[in-house]
Amino acid sequence: MARAAARKENAIVRYFKETRAELRKVNWPTRRQAINLTLIVLAVTVFMAALLGTIDYLFARLFSLII
Repeated sequence: MARAAARKENAIVRYFKETRAELRKVNWPTRRQAINLTLIVLAVTVFMAALLGTIDYLFARLFSLII
Protein backbone atom coordinates (compact mmCIF):
# COMPACT_ATOMS: atom_id res chain seq x y z
CA MET A 1 0.00 0.00 0.00
CA ALA A 2 2.84 2.37 0.83
CA ARG A 3 4.46 1.55 -2.51
CA ALA A 4 1.31 2.55 -4.42
CA ALA A 5 1.15 5.86 -2.58
CA ALA A 6 4.85 6.46 -3.23
CA ARG A 7 4.38 5.61 -6.93
CA LYS A 8 1.48 8.03 -7.24
CA GLU A 9 3.45 10.75 -5.51
CA ASN A 10 6.42 10.12 -7.78
CA ALA A 11 4.17 10.31 -10.82
CA ILE A 12 2.78 13.66 -9.67
CA VAL A 13 6.23 15.01 -8.85
CA ARG A 14 7.52 13.76 -12.21
CA TYR A 15 4.60 15.43 -13.99
CA PHE A 16 5.38 18.81 -12.46
CA LYS A 17 9.11 18.46 -13.12
CA GLU A 18 8.45 17.60 -16.77
CA THR A 19 5.95 20.44 -17.08
CA ARG A 20 8.47 22.89 -15.67
CA ALA A 21 11.15 21.60 -18.06
CA GLU A 22 8.81 22.03 -21.04
CA LEU A 23 7.90 25.56 -19.99
CA ARG A 24 11.59 26.45 -19.95
CA LYS A 25 11.79 25.43 -23.62
CA VAL A 26 9.03 27.83 -24.64
CA ASN A 27 10.14 30.83 -26.66
CA TRP A 28 8.24 33.52 -24.75
CA PRO A 29 7.45 36.76 -26.61
CA THR A 30 8.93 40.02 -25.43
CA ARG A 31 6.67 42.52 -23.70
CA ARG A 32 6.51 44.62 -26.88
CA GLN A 33 5.60 41.60 -29.02
CA ALA A 34 2.89 40.58 -26.56
CA ILE A 35 1.41 44.10 -26.60
CA ASN A 36 1.51 44.27 -30.41
CA LEU A 37 -0.11 40.85 -30.81
CA THR A 38 -2.78 41.73 -28.24
CA LEU A 39 -3.59 44.94 -30.11
CA ILE A 40 -3.85 43.02 -33.38
CA VAL A 41 -6.23 40.50 -31.83
CA LEU A 42 -8.37 43.28 -30.35
CA ALA A 43 -8.46 45.17 -33.66
CA VAL A 44 -9.47 42.08 -35.63
CA THR A 45 -12.10 41.22 -33.01
CA VAL A 46 -13.64 44.70 -33.12
CA PHE A 47 -13.56 44.72 -36.92
CA MET A 48 -15.20 41.29 -37.19
CA ALA A 49 -17.84 42.22 -34.60
CA ALA A 50 -18.70 45.36 -36.58
CA LEU A 51 -18.75 43.45 -39.87
CA LEU A 52 -20.95 40.65 -38.54
CA GLY A 53 -23.20 43.16 -36.80
CA THR A 54 -23.64 45.07 -40.05
CA ILE A 55 -24.37 41.90 -42.02
CA ASP A 56 -26.87 40.80 -39.36
CA TYR A 57 -28.58 44.18 -39.47
CA LEU A 58 -28.78 44.11 -43.28
CA PHE A 59 -30.24 40.59 -43.31
CA ALA A 60 -32.76 41.56 -40.63
CA ARG A 61 -33.86 44.55 -42.72
CA LEU A 62 -34.02 42.40 -45.86
CA PHE A 63 -36.16 39.74 -44.19
CA SER A 64 -38.43 42.37 -42.66
CA LEU A 65 -39.05 43.74 -46.17
CA ILE A 66 -39.77 40.26 -47.49
CA ILE A 67 -42.14 39.40 -44.64
